[in-house]
Amino acid sequence: MEIYSHSRLSTFEQCQLKYKFRYIDKIKPIIEKSIESHLGSAVHDTLEWIYNSVNKNPEKSPALDEIIEYYIQIWQKNIPENVLIVRQELTPNDYLNKGIQFLVNYFQKHQPFKDGTIECEKKIIIELDENTKIMGFIDRLVQDINKGHYEVHDYKTAGTLPSQETMDRDRQLALYSIAIKELYGKDKEVILVWHYLAHNHKIISKRTDEQLETLKYEIKELINKIRQTKEFPPCKSMLCGWCEYKSMCPEWNSE
Repeated sequence: MEIYSHSRLSTFEQCQLKYKFRYIDKIKPIIEKSIESHLGSAVHDTLEWIYNSVNKNPEKSPALDEIIEYYIQIWQKNIPENVLIVRQELTPNDYLNKGIQFLVNYFQKHQPFKDGTIECEKKIIIELDENTKIMGFIDRLVQDINKGHYEVHDYKTAGTLPSQETMDRDRQLALYSIAIKELYGKDKEVILVWHYLAHNHKIISKRTDEQLETLKYEIKELINKIRQTKEFPPCKSMLCGWCEYKSMCPEWNSE
């Protein structure tokens, strides 16, 4: 049984050599993570802690100073010594402070965090066929009892804000909505929600059942293409600066 993820599929589409290094050769990169990745992890962990705290004790939600203190502790505990900083004009403290601002904005908009959250970091598995599964983790799953639907929430710490049209074509949360319908009922409506924290902005989308069936077909086709691939050429792009395998790539070592 092969297990794929949105990240694995996206890596193949982005750069086939990176896919080979990571998923076939299973090479451990020299650079553990980028500062942007560390920022995303610290903010995600903090938001997960907030909602889990409220679910454990609905009578009390964390105060802002408690949230910032937790975030700083997570930041300091998990930052690697060799963290990659592509934008040399910025320091780790600049990124630390970005996260604080993200959390302040989120707190002001969403506290006391009582919106029907069922679970954070919910693991989902979709069986495409007898040989293939898709696995993923939902940042936060919400059940709106009044409206009778489920909401798949995802946090983004990237600086760019995509268009509505782009998110209406997004694959990751659409995949998760397939899993939620399989868990709670095919007739259930699933709303997709992205929180772009750098912009303090929320993007909402949803998919029809027909679109989800088309998506499953497209993913099966992509996985078949991956399985049939014998050569894995590099693909040079603006994303190379953040690639943990850049030092091994012939596109860069040949220069």
